[in-house]
Amino acid sequence: MSICKQSTDDDNDDEFSKHQWVRELHFPLLDFPLTIDRIGPVVSDNARRRRHTLYLSNLDDMVGVRVFTPTVYFYHSKSRDEHVAGVIEEALRKVLIPYYPFTGRLRETGNGKLEVFFGPDQGALMVEAHSDVALADLGDLSMPNPAWIKLIYRFPDEEEYKVIDMPLVIAQVTKFACGGFSLGLRMCHCLCDGFGAMQLLSAWAATARAGILVANPPPCWERDIFLPRVPPRIEFRHSEFRRVEEGSTLTRNLWQGSPVMKCYRLSRDYQARLKRRAQAAAAEGGASFTTFDAVAAHVWRSWVKALCVEPPEYELRLTFSVNARPKLKEPPIPAGFYGNVLCVACATSSVERLVNGGLSETARLVQDARLGVSEEYLRSTVDYMEVDRPKRLEFGGKLTITQWTRFSIYESADFGWGKPAYAGPIDLTPTPQVCVFLPEGGGGDGEGSGATVVCICLPEWACFKFRELLMDHW
Repeated sequence: MSICKQSTDDDNDDEFSKHQWVRELHFPLLDFPLTIDRIGPVVSDNARRRRHTLYLSNLDDMVGVRVFTPTVYFYHSKSRDEHVAGVIEEALRKVLIPYYPFTGRLRETGNGKLEVFFGPDQGALMVEAHSDVALADLGDLSMPNPAWIKLIYRFPDEEEYKVIDMPLVIAQVTKFACGGFSLGLRMCHCLCDGFGAMQLLSAWAATARAGILVANPPPCWERDIFLPRVPPRIEFRHSEFRRVEEGSTLTRNLWQGSPVMKCYRLSRDYQARLKRRAQAAAAEGGASFTTFDAVAAHVWRSWVKALCVEPPEYELRLTFSVNARPKLKEPPIPAGFYGNVLCVACATSSVERLVNGGLSETARLVQDARLGVSEEYLRSTVDYMEVDRPKRLEFGGKLTITQWTRFSIYESADFGWGKPAYAGPIDLTPTPQVCVFLPEGGGGDGEGSGATVVCICLPEWACFKFRELLMDHW
């Protein structure tokens, strides 16, 4: 039976609001004034630069990490502190001594591979700004809001996905009329994954609090631990990188009207309920799913159903990153290593299997993909990139989930004014086939609620159906 009617909103809204398992979060559309007061480089001591260039591994150079990761952090200052920007900038200057690669730039070598190089007039970039509004005027600080884009500096006419010849750290401190402030941050993903970014952020914040350099553990570059094998050995299919033509209606349906970002709060109890439901249905098979397996499966199925994807036999992909650090034994990852150690796991399923199968069946696909990431898989990924380096992002039949709930983003970002009220991304554009799982910020149940905020893009006509499916009336 088809579930693909294009529903209008507001039906059963009252019934839905009674349940606190899943709650849609609404961010206001707003436009606020902002004035940039100063833009300048942040240059550290050059003494640690022993080489003119630095090698980036193939994990650092995957097409999916050739991006900047934009984040924003909001702080409720108890009193107006005019020295906020100076404290944060001076701490950044100090921490860039051991983290000196972030003062360089990226360029392509002859074969299209990226490397870090150093030259004059480089360094990180610091921006100071102010706004005449208060933090309270920016809406709910428990979830992302695309309207906050002004708080993260972009160069005029900057191209999407540009990383060549760009500062590798771009920081913007914006002061608000209430005395609070924000830190808008862009860090180049090529130099660090989420865990590496947390290491740098934690050192930067600790240095700001102490007034002296704090870098524990000391940062380690050593990207040559991921050199490709000679000769390369590609031992897995690597469906995550496969070039496919869009043979389904997914892309067309997604762009029936500009996709909009929607955010939903999933309570800790609801996530546990999903996990129990998946495990109970798979009890005979002895499955032991994680919360991520169950929630990712539920979100993927709901998204595909809401978008009315056809034909039923078309194979769809769900990709997500797996931290491979615990998998590596020969050699183990050095302490302080902050480079990319992420593998892209890929679950595949026909449309029909997703729509008509059960949660447990899809959760098993997610689990198999997650457990399939091993040291051998990572080495094969490195070799795959050496032999056949993808030149563009592939979106055919794909949803990508990014899991920020693994990161200590709130704990790492205390610069001396306490933990941020919100820490995380602001928008899912320009890639609407990305879904983000965020830890709940200060606008929900409070610290330690265990709720997850799911942010995903949908056309307006599919939003009510997705919400209905996500709620999943039992």
